[in-house]
Amino acid sequence: MGLADNIRSNRSKSRTKIVVEAWGDDAGPAVIFSSPLTAGDISRIQRKHKDFLNNTSVEAMIDLIILKAESEDGEKAFSIEDRPVLMRENLNVISEVAGQMFGDIDSIEDLEKN
Repeated sequence: MGLADNIRSNRSKSRTKIVVEAWGDDAGPAVIFSSPLTAGDISRIQRKHKDFLNNTSVEAMIDLIILKAESEDGEKAFSIEDRPVLMRENLNVISEVAGQMFGDIDSIEDLEKN
């Protein structure tokens, strides 16, 4: 197994579990997962949202959620068709979910090191 295989394997093990009370139902809160942000993720989002890392807009946070949110089995939790629904969601919920997706990144400098 090569280094790239090790990277892929470790990435799938380090997903963040995000509990979203507001998106739950009678069975309990919704749970989504997110793998760590990659340089490719940031590049993809910055193509649409030029100042993503310095001035994160609501639209950019929603695009991040659509890009990174997964079900427990690794399937995409949202598609671009869900964007209008997410745009009508409470800003605090969107901000909290997107913030948890940023995980251990405390600053732009931390992100740029990776």
